[in-house]
Amino acid sequence: MTQFENVSVAKKANVYFDGKCVSHSIELPDGTSKSVGVILPSTLTFNTGAPEIMELIEGECKVTLAGETEAVTYRGGESFSVPGNSSFEIEVLSTVHYVCHFG
Repeated sequence: MTQFENVSVAKKANVYFDGKCVSHSIELPDGTSKSVGVILPSTLTFNTGAPEIMELIEGECKVTLAGETEAVTYRGGESFSVPGNSSFEIEVLSTVHYVCHFG
C-alpha cells in the first residue's frame, strides 16, 4: 500500500530533536492512530509508551532496542517492533521515511 485513504491528519507537525525528526499524526476511519514522517541522518533515542511497529518506506538505519547491545540494520521495505514503555536508539544513515504503527 502506498497511501492511506480517508484519514484525518493533524495540521501541526510533530517536530523532535531540533527538526531532525518531523512527523504528522493520522487517524484512520477505524480509530487507529499512526504517524508518518522523516528522520534526517543523526543518532537519536526515542521512548515508547505503547508498542510500536516502525515501517521504513525509504532510507537506511541501525537500531538498538533497549536492553540490546547489537544494532540491527534496516532499509526501506523493512520494519522493526518496539515494546511499549521501552526505548530504542536509531542511527540514521540515509534519510528515513517511515510510518509508525501504534498498539
